[in-house]
Amino acid sequence: MTIEEVSERYQVPINILKMYENWGLCGDVKTVIGERQYDHKDIERLSMIMTLHDVGLTAVEAEAYMRLFIAERDTEAERMQMLEKIRTQTVDELHFKQKQLDRLDYLRYKIRDRK
Repeated sequence: MTIEEVSERYQVPINILKMYENWGLCGDVKTVIGERQYDHKDIERLSMIMTLHDVGLTAVEAEAYMRLFIAERDTEAERMQMLEKIRTQTVDELHFKQKQLDRLDYLRYKIRDRK
């Protein structure tokens, strides 16, 4: 697939794809007749990068994660630690939001109770 096709299909701006390429995170994207060509492995890595962003990693964190992922050494523990940190933060946010909902419901209850 060309960079334009990848951009359109996955709704990722071309400048972001080029940034990932510059980071070396999509592998060595091939150039055929002057066009970048993404293969299956490149798309898998791009998908992982997008997932990392979706779960809350910053661009810097996603880059660090991907560099560990593509490293030619055992990095599972480091990557798991990064994911556990984000998971803990997400759970804390959920608990905070649940407390907010509880308070909102209490206020709503008080309004209804006065009728």
